[in-house]
Amino acid sequence: MIIQMVSIGEESGALDEMLAKVADFYEDAVDNAVDSLASLMEPIIMSILGVLVGGLMIAMYLPIFMLGAVV
Repeated sequence: MIIQMVSIGEESGALDEMLAKVADFYEDAVDNAVDSLASLMEPIIMSILGVLVGGLMIAMYLPIFMLGAVV
């Protein structure tokens, strides 16, 4: 696509406009890819954070419950 757009821009004398269009196209493609990757990673990150918070709560309260069972 880039080669075709550059050749058309050279023939028409508007190379800078064609390169700007190509840059906009690829910028949109990268933005879409990053957004989809972030939406896929969000549930994984939330579950990891949930496990970490749950582990910390268990680590904090387990000694208290064990002390209650001994007494």
